[in-house]
Amino acid sequence: MKITSNGKPFTVSEGHRQIRSFVLRQGRFTPAQQRAFDEQWSRFGIDYSGQPRDYDELFGRSAPRVLEIGFGNGEALRFAAEHDPARDLIGIEVHAPGVGRLLRALAAADAPNVRLYHHDAVEVLTHEVADGSLDEVRIYFPDPWHKKRHNKRRLLQAPFAELLVRKLAPDGRLHLATDWHDYAEQMWDVLDATAGIANRAGKRSSVERPAWRPQTHFETRGQKLGHGVWDLIYDRC
Repeated sequence: MKITSNGKPFTVSEGHRQIRSFVLRQGRFTPAQQRAFDEQWSRFGIDYSGQPRDYDELFGRSAPRVLEIGFGNGEALRFAAEHDPARDLIGIEVHAPGVGRLLRALAAADAPNVRLYHHDAVEVLTHEVADGSLDEVRIYFPDPWHKKRHNKRRLLQAPFAELLVRKLAPDGRLHLATDWHDYAEQMWDVLDATAGIANRAGKRSSVERPAWRPQTHFETRGQKLGHGVWDLIYDRC
């Protein structure tokens, strides 16, 4: 799988969509990251097909399934691969440098329970993930788009929340984390109004960082800037 000069795989084509899970802002893509795509994508990557996906066949087993959207450099996925081997982990990220870094780390760890998409999460969820098939969805520190005029670009909007709920299994959970309080407020606004889920901590409340989420470099950076951190967990009901 080759990456083009703008950081996208040849297999990805941009189309028309109502919601979009990202705005592409690539960092530097290194030769080592390109080698990781060349050498490890066939093992850890999932090429987007636009067709329903049989993940049991892909992983070679039937296990609880966790999806992380926007995994960045893959810190949380690497942690989960090591500490939660009983569950299958699927990551989605559009930024090639982060995907390349995680591919290298997964190969070094010989992780059997992780697969990655380098594609738009909305398209993956809509076309490849069956309704009711995910035990958990994780979205950690999505881009806050902190300028008010850019708030409309934020990932957590009502149509996307409704899509996530459809994909959750009964008793599944949605776990979000942010270090921007006004984004936490928007998450509460959207998710508390979304049918089919309930805030585990109570209305407009958050929980302490759970053991399954490691402290990421985004979180550390935010704390150094004086930001708080809010973990929101919503249960499918």
